[in-house]
Amino acid sequence: MDTYKSASLSLAAVLATSVITFSSFAQVPGTATSLAVNADPVLPWALGVRIPLETAMPPTLPLPAPSQWTRTTNNPPVNIGTALLLTNGTVIAHEENDQSGSVATNNWYKLTPDINGSYINGTWSQIASMAANYGPLFFASAVLPDGRAIVEGGEYNQFGGGLTNLGAIYDPVANTWTNVNPPTGWNTIGDAQSVVLSNGQFMLANAVTVQAALFNALNMTWTPTGTGKFDINDEEGWNLLPNGKVLAVDCYVQHYQSNGMNYELYDPISGTWSVAGTTPVQLWDSAASCGGQSHASFETGPALLLPNGTVFATGANSCGAAHTAIYNTNSGTWTAGPDFPGNLGIADGPAALEPNGKMLMMTSPLIFNAGSIFFEWDGTSLTPVAGPPNAPNVSCFQGHLLLLPTGQIMYTDYTNDVEIFTPTPGNYNWVPSAYVKSPALTRGHTYLMIGTKLNGLSQATAYGDDLQCATNYPIVRLTNVATGHVFYCRTHGHSSMAVGYTGPVKTQLDIPANMEAGPSNFEVVANGIPSQPYVIQIQ
Repeated sequence: MDTYKSASLSLAAVLATSVITFSSFAQVPGTATSLAVNADPVLPWALGVRIPLETAMPPTLPLPAPSQWTRTTNNPPVNIGTALLLTNGTVIAHEENDQSGSVATNNWYKLTPDINGSYINGTWSQIASMAANYGPLFFASAVLPDGRAIVEGGEYNQFGGGLTNLGAIYDPVANTWTNVNPPTGWNTIGDAQSVVLSNGQFMLANAVTVQAALFNALNMTWTPTGTGKFDINDEEGWNLLPNGKVLAVDCYVQHYQSNGMNYELYDPISGTWSVAGTTPVQLWDSAASCGGQSHASFETGPALLLPNGTVFATGANSCGAAHTAIYNTNSGTWTAGPDFPGNLGIADGPAALEPNGKMLMMTSPLIFNAGSIFFEWDGTSLTPVAGPPNAPNVSCFQGHLLLLPTGQIMYTDYTNDVEIFTPTPGNYNWVPSAYVKSPALTRGHTYLMIGTKLNGLSQATAYGDDLQCATNYPIVRLTNVATGHVFYCRTHGHSSMAVGYTGPVKTQLDIPANMEAGPSNFEVVANGIPSQPYVIQIQ
């Protein structure tokens, strides 16, 4: 997969017009990419002849009315929880039954959008299962730059047993799971946090220690990192920042301080953590006013990078309303945000960034109580919004949110009621750029693609600590002009996973062998926001 014909392209053209070029070679199913994840794009200096393409009218996707929850037409055959968006536009989801006693299996299912691109009308099918001894609940997860999905640890494993150190990686081309050995010396991973760093490396925490490790996806080995951590990793979330560092708000597990408000930054260059200061309000639940350490849950809520350059961080509180705080990534300073009303907070729970720039989040009363209420944060105020039908019956920790390529947000809650939220229209001016040099792409072939803003502005989803389903990678959608039928290409080998990055990024693009030929609208999607569409020829 290393050999391809170089396309003639000028650096000036890339920087000025965000050119995406293609070089064709046949697909080899199951072959891992060897593109260097942190390499600069290959940009030949000779100016080539670029063929003008016709700007297309945006394809019409079948979306319901804004601010509406819609149940998927076809239910999954089992109860599901964690869901991940693969780079080929499908969603894989894990069979989980937390509402029935902390039970999970080794089974996974796939949601494929229908021929018109609708996830609401999509179909479910079972994919390969993990090893018989591995069925985690509350675990670390990510989609890697090579297009594979990784799952690590678990607070529970199948029908009991806690803090497993098992892991597995899923290859969607081969439809196989492969066991991943834990980092050397790790007896636990547990309900861990993880993040894919800007250079594409997967970083994993040990939930009950200060340990962390970097994963080499090519040889499936681990390297220790993250020295200098103030407290153990348990209950903390990790947020990738535009400068490449990782933000964590300390939760003081096994290091109880009733008024502790440290936050830390991980520097990927030095591989170290450092306490960077304090938050203006306490975000983790210390129960300082209602029992203290013996009653503390140590829980916190999701934090999410937003279009205005701030991270909106949410908290939990077993004594009353939970706090929020706002971190300015440019100045490195915090300000207090509004408290949640009443006794609401997020003791673990999901949040997602809507393409219109608002942050959707799920709250519930105190710690782990049912009666969830959804809010949107617009950068100024918290506004309650309608939730899915089952929200009043569950706690926020039982919810999961996943941003889809349509800009919609998928919700699961350990039942087979899968709901999809359609946000109000608009985007926050982070449109990926796409200009194809070749006017024709061949089915069953792989192409090198270069563009800008391909990783989006944000990871776009967050939880408290033990659910990660970030979507900061490019999705390519082709819509046949004659039929309106929608096909997704598989992308893999992204040269960067940096959020908020405006420079050139390269990836590889697989044209589906079974798609329809003829003129098609070509779109690159990042964080649910599509590029300007262009008409290309599929042959």
